[in-house]
Amino acid sequence: MALQLTVPNMACSACGEKITKAIEAIDPGATVQTDPKTKLVNVETQATAAAIEQAITEAGYTVA
Repeated sequence: MALQLTVPNMACSACGEKITKAIEAIDPGATVQTDPKTKLVNVETQATAAAIEQAITEAGYTVA
């Protein structure tokens, strides 16, 4: 499943790394692309959208 999420408080590439690690923790096969400039996170995953959003939230970020 392909997801595109907006994460307004993703400020830098380190934030993107933290989000990527959080997603990969629940789906090691996920493909994650983060862009702090546009605040977008693109995910190709087998996990549910709710699970991905929860992982991002638990990492300390908001999903708009």
